[in-house]
Amino acid sequence: MANMFALVLALATLVTGIVWCFERFKWAPARKARAEAALSAQQDGSTGVVTIKQPGWIETCASVFPVLALVFFVRSFVYEPFQIPSGSMMPTLLIGDFILVEKFAYGIKDPITQTTLIPTGNPRRGDVAVFKYPENPRLDYIKRVIGLPGDRISYDPLSKQVTVRPACEGSACDSAVAVTYSNLDASDFVQTFGRPGSESSSGFYALPLGEEKPGGVRMGVRQETLGDVSHRILVVPGSQDQLGMYYQQSHQPLATWVVPNGHYFMMGDNRDNSADSRFWGFVPEKNLVGRATAIWMSFEKQEGEWPTGVRLSRIGRIH
Repeated sequence: MANMFALVLALATLVTGIVWCFERFKWAPARKARAEAALSAQQDGSTGVVTIKQPGWIETCASVFPVLALVFFVRSFVYEPFQIPSGSMMPTLLIGDFILVEKFAYGIKDPITQTTLIPTGNPRRGDVAVFKYPENPRLDYIKRVIGLPGDRISYDPLSKQVTVRPACEGSACDSAVAVTYSNLDASDFVQTFGRPGSESSSGFYALPLGEEKPGGVRMGVRQETLGDVSHRILVVPGSQDQLGMYYQQSHQPLATWVVPNGHYFMMGDNRDNSADSRFWGFVPEKNLVGRATAIWMSFEKQEGEWPTGVRLSRIGRIH
């Protein structure tokens, strides 16, 4: 859908741009010349001004083109707005958040083919990144970058902790990225359940501590520090992933992955409710769309439901 919109926007900008150019440099001067010729041909000595009216469709295209060109440029190369449709990045991003994605963070790309035109940077561990879902590039996903090319990633489904060992040689291979965790505390969210390994659930509800929801479980929250990036993650106490659903990389133990060159390992901050690299593998560099930088609007809502309010307090930078 996003690619189709980009294609339609590009075509509309191109067509209106062609009309604008013809109007500016050919049709408008021709109309002016005809008007001057008609005026000089008048036989009654009148000094009135003769005009030839601009066709309506030309006027519309010429006036719309600058707006479309600005939108196309900003959306393709600077910032693009996205809506968060699921809870996979809670508590960092909530359902109903509207975010801005920095399109030039990982390279200036052709908006249609996503081919990198000018390299500008690479993802860093801890970035919140938008990318094309590898199994269906028509879908945009958003996750946190956990593993860079060459990293060895291990995930313990019992402790729900990540180990990251960068690509290395010799004695340096014993070193690992510092990944630390705070104690697990009760969060502000209660969850009702869907399918394991998916991002579909009955809902996530913000309820004060001590309040309950029938059929719901109070989620836990802890601070995860990945290198020099700290953020909160959510877990469901007592739950455990079905390891048989994990992506099994050739020649690697279960729940361990080595990130190939030109690829990245992504995970959602809502660890027990995120369909991410643990389940479907790695994200190719060509699939990267940009880095999520800010929330510009937030509506109180549940997945698949209409908004019920506005969360102005959430507007600001994403960490």
